[in-house]
Amino acid sequence: MIPALILGLVVGIVLGVVGGGGSIIAVPALVYGVGLSTTEAIPTSLLVVGVSSLAALIPRLRGSIRWPVALIIGAAGIPATWAGAAAGRFLDPEVLMLAFAVIMVIAGIRMLGTTSETGGSCTTGNTVWRACAPKAVGVGLAVGFLTGLLGVGGGFLITPALTLLLGLRMKQAVGTSLVIIVINSAAGFSAHLGGFTIDWPIVLSFAIPAILGSLVAGRFADRLKDQHVRTAFAVLVFVVAAWVLITTIPDLLTS
Repeated sequence: MIPALILGLVVGIVLGVVGGGGSIIAVPALVYGVGLSTTEAIPTSLLVVGVSSLAALIPRLRGSIRWPVALIIGAAGIPATWAGAAAGRFLDPEVLMLAFAVIMVIAGIRMLGTTSETGGSCTTGNTVWRACAPKAVGVGLAVGFLTGLLGVGGGFLITPALTLLLGLRMKQAVGTSLVIIVINSAAGFSAHLGGFTIDWPIVLSFAIPAILGSLVAGRFADRLKDQHVRTAFAVLVFVVAAWVLITTIPDLLTS
């Protein structure tokens, strides 16, 4: 329970500060820190991250959220999430964790880069739906599939996609990302419900500090510089990815 409490708090703080990235930490934390299997960790992560993202969204409801963009991406992601969950049942859990580590490294490198905030086809007051809608659907399909396959809410991919591909400003992207994560996590969790029994003591001990951490971090996030947040997140992701690779590769070589 103690690792679950501590790791849940870390997940919540990350979600509250950067509007995503909680599930990329939650799955390895539940597998290596709490001791769940990968098949148990994925739906548990989706449940915890979805609820925590909803809590982190509360302080931002009066802020800059692009609701049409969030709903388009979320709607496109629902069938893609179910497809990803179906594909994941045919893959070895160790292979999934290895794929998870690779995606974490890519996400960390992306977070270290610069993001454009010059506006674009999907920004408030400048929405060009002919250009915006196809891009939003494409982002929804890609992120949704990864959500179902790996049990990630997708925020670590959504935020860069919203800023780079759709032209949202950083504050818009963070709030919009949380809305999409809630939708994706709900769809992913429903796709993994078959044959899964919720371990409520683990879920609650992980979720409660995650919710509290996301609420508190969300209220202080606007005071932090974006580059400092991205750098800290990238370092954390690299550490987790290294740990996953160290523990996964020997098992793959042995098998």
